Amino acid sequence: MTTLADEGIRPFRIAIPTADLEDLHQRLDRTRWPDELPGVGWAYGVPRDYLRELAHYWRHGYDWRAAEARLNEWPQFMTTIDGADVHFAHVRSPEPDATPLLVTHGWPGSIVEFEHIVGPLTDPRAHGGDPADAFHLVLPSIPGFGFSGPTRETGWEYRRVAGAFAELMRRLGYPRYGAQGGDWGSAISRELGRVHPERVIGVHLNLIPGAAAASEPTEQELAGLDPAERERTRASWERTRAWTRDRQGYADLQSTRPQTLAYALTDSPVGQLAWIAEKFKEWTDSGERPEDAVDRDHLLTNVMLYWLTGTAGSSARLYYERAHADYWGAPTEPSQAPTALASFPEENFIVLRHLAERTNNIVRWTEYDRGGHFAAMEEPDLLVDDVRSFFRQLRGAESALRTGRGR
Repeated sequence: MTTLADEGIRPFRIAIPTADLEDLHQRLDRTRWPDELPGVGWAYGVPRDYLRELAHYWRHGYDWRAAEARLNEWPQFMTTIDGADVHFAHVRSPEPDATPLLVTHGWPGSIVEFEHIVGPLTDPRAHGGDPADAFHLVLPSIPGFGFSGPTRETGWEYRRVAGAFAELMRRLGYPRYGAQGGDWGSAISRELGRVHPERVIGVHLNLIPGAAAASEPTEQELAGLDPAERERTRASWERTRAWTRDRQGYADLQSTRPQTLAYALTDSPVGQLAWIAEKFKEWTDSGERPEDAVDRDHLLTNVMLYWLTGTAGSSARLYYERAHADYWGAPTEPSQAPTALASFPEENFIVLRHLAERTNNIVRWTEYDRGGHFAAMEEPDLLVDDVRSFFRQLRGAESALRTGRGR
């Protein structure tokens, strides 16, 4: 019988040296703060008073060892695929017939995003759910991110990541499985379903790549839509236009000069903190500060995975590799995998169903009235329920086909 060791999979446990934590504290104590214009709020970036407060808490109130212990409750492993180290958590359900599910994070996220959904998804019986909705979870860190970084060669764009994750699931002995993701995880998960429809049961996404309004819709285009989709299309274009005007800069920099950025973020913990905290403010369904949507300690644990592993630069390279890949700018290739979208109102882009259906096999579409880009952190209950409902729907369809009712 093939074992994990035979497949080159080795146990992994997070154990950050105390010297690294002391170095962090010393750097925080020596922060050189910039000036700031009065009364501009978040318009120019993270306000200095807010960041001082957050950095002070990081230095004096946040407990990394407690967070490390929580993460180490998940069985974790390391393997090498296509020349890259791939770190992942593998949390098996107590239910023997659970559905294997690969869940992928994005930027500036990590597997920390999934802390509040692992229990309900793997053990629904213990969380008031139906044991038939259980999942065996595989939570990989994207190559270049966290303990899967840094990468050691060029070319690690999302299609290559999808290929590595398909190999990971093969090594784990899962011939059939589902995929779930948001942000980069949505591109990776969709690609898995597109390339391996015989292996991927279904793809559940928080965001569908390439399905937002990219240009101002014409009256002719709008005339062919029902009233609700027409209004959604107008709103999608307005959000895309606002994004291009005010929020695109980080992606342009990471797509063009990630190495230059890496020096600042790898040397300054406050720089790394600001780079990520800004996104948690702008991309969540929050009020005055990110903590209105995401717990402060949860946010800082996510930041720590970037800081402690020194992967600000290698994670940013994913943007560069995608922007310089030979397929970039080409039409989206269609996917036949059954696909679901859970749409949260404060997501960066408003996805349009009439565009998504051109290149995706949409079988479930749910729009929620709260939540944003980091759905697993902001609204874990909504996300868990949507994932369960989607795969329950797929199981029902497969059962009907087997018994002849679906013919």
